[in-house]
Amino acid sequence: MTSEASGAAGVEVFSFGDAEGVLDRRDLLNYVECWSNGQWYEPPINPRSLARVLNVTSHHRSAIAIKKNLLVKTFLPSPWLNRAEFGKFALDYLAMGNAYLERVDNRLGQPLRLDHSLAMMTRRGLKTGQYFFLTDDQGRYAPHEFAPGSVFQLIEHDVTQELYGVPEYLSALQSMFLNEAATLFRRRYYINGAHAGFVFYVSESTMDNQDVDNIRQQLREAKGVGTFKNLFLHVPGGKKDGVQIIPISEVAAKDEFLGIKNTTRDDVLAAHRVPPQLLGVVPQTAGGFGDVQKAAEIFFLNEIEALQTQMLEVNDWLGVTAVQFGPYDVGRSAAAPAG
Repeated sequence: MTSEASGAAGVEVFSFGDAEGVLDRRDLLNYVECWSNGQWYEPPINPRSLARVLNVTSHHRSAIAIKKNLLVKTFLPSPWLNRAEFGKFALDYLAMGNAYLERVDNRLGQPLRLDHSLAMMTRRGLKTGQYFFLTDDQGRYAPHEFAPGSVFQLIEHDVTQELYGVPEYLSALQSMFLNEAATLFRRRYYINGAHAGFVFYVSESTMDNQDVDNIRQQLREAKGVGTFKNLFLHVPGGKKDGVQIIPISEVAAKDEFLGIKNTTRDDVLAAHRVPPQLLGVVPQTAGGFGDVQKAAEIFFLNEIEALQTQMLEVNDWLGVTAVQFGPYDVGRSAAAPAG
């Protein structure tokens, strides 16, 4: 995974390397095991890169945000876990495929509270129940080792290893990067100010050189950041239509910008399985997307309830009911535990 900076536009672009097929033979062994540095296992995908991907497109971030918001909305705080810590826990799980909670005990050795541990900096140790928190990612400071057995890890299971989870949206990464690339190309097209807007063609012989120079000077003065550059062409000859404004076809019209944006957006929404009307996507047809309330109810039933069930694993690990959820009703708040 690499990080590339674009100094011209002042925009930092993050990529996972050159585009390659997911079944490229060179990469088949990348996920066989998680690399060990002697103290802990490194995740199969750099968490810092996943954190950057979170904001690569608006639809990707929005799809994760709506899942997190619905989980937080229906979450019922308990003496062991408050809503703020749960919200961080849920966001890490959706964005990173891993989420961690640290159990803090009282003097009697009983669970007092659960604190969120940042997934980007938490690592699984070589010993059973051993976890570390990296105080920085450059190895300059010694990592913090949690008390044995005090950390709960919720993972989005991967078929290639069992130590760390991976987010389920990975199949849409290339579409996200293509969406970002199309947007950056369009921004740079306007920012660089070096593209031509039209050709000012003059072939009228009755115009003297002074008139031509005056026109050229006026065109030169029409400058500024993002201003289209125009071409002036003086061809004396006195033919019909001697003065013409000839537009130049925009490069932007040929890059299928809207097609790329819409197609990649659909890929992202398919990976997240979020109905487009819940993300504010404007329908392209008169029929629209259908009843938004029904879409929200089906989405919650099929996706959010499944996430809630996975998060109940915290209770099995802790031995008390720290995580519980209330019923979901569109437009209303959670009031009591479901069932």
